[in-house]
Amino acid sequence: MEIIQSKQNASIKTARKLLQGKHRKTSYLLEGWHLFEEAKASGAEILQVFVLEEMADRVVDVSKVKLVSPEVLKELCETQTPQGIVAEVAKESQSLPESLSGKYLLLEDVQDPGNVGTMIRTADAAGYDGVFLSDKSADIYNQKTLRSMQGSHFHLPIYRGPIFEMIETCQKQGFPILATTLSTVSVDYRSVKTDGNFALVMGNEGQGISQDMAESANQLVHINMPGRAESLNVAVAAGILMFSL
Repeated sequence: MEIIQSKQNASIKTARKLLQGKHRKTSYLLEGWHLFEEAKASGAEILQVFVLEEMADRVVDVSKVKLVSPEVLKELCETQTPQGIVAEVAKESQSLPESLSGKYLLLEDVQDPGNVGTMIRTADAAGYDGVFLSDKSADIYNQKTLRSMQGSHFHLPIYRGPIFEMIETCQKQGFPILATTLSTVSVDYRSVKTDGNFALVMGNEGQGISQDMAESANQLVHINMPGRAESLNVAVAAGILMFSL
């Protein structure tokens, strides 16, 4: 099999565009062996694979494999030390479920890719049933988000859209909405009792939840902090709450 040596190769130039959000209409790039194996195990549609020649024996069960030189592979990576493989994977579309049950994480305008990825990974670890992202939240197919998720987007459904359409779905079904903020009417999360069916809302890193979200929630909760720090990182706060509620 011929090894692609030129960065100007048409397939390389086309694939490289997927590192930009505006080009990720139907597919995205995955970098590294762990994410590649997670994609295969989940049954995701792998459109093509770019791999170094010396690692080709690890992808013999995959179609559309293209051997590339180390220099060319770097064109498709954002990390400084590529692991030797990049895969193009088809995006899966998710529509809002007609009936809700279980625990869901809602992210309202969380903009840092690392925070979004970490919270999705934590939701996966905590046994949540799905994640809702507002339109203004970070793209889950951003390379930093993908690295932070470590494949968790293959394990649970992730819905994206106007946040209050998601809230309306919850309200129509009488699905409790717990939102995080410190206010005169918020309560310590440790005092909250649930039956295992609820949506937990985490807000923007700088602004927190919106006023409209605060008014839509069934209960506002906060984390008491005996120390002197002004606030917690949103992903850390989410982790505490997801493993406690």
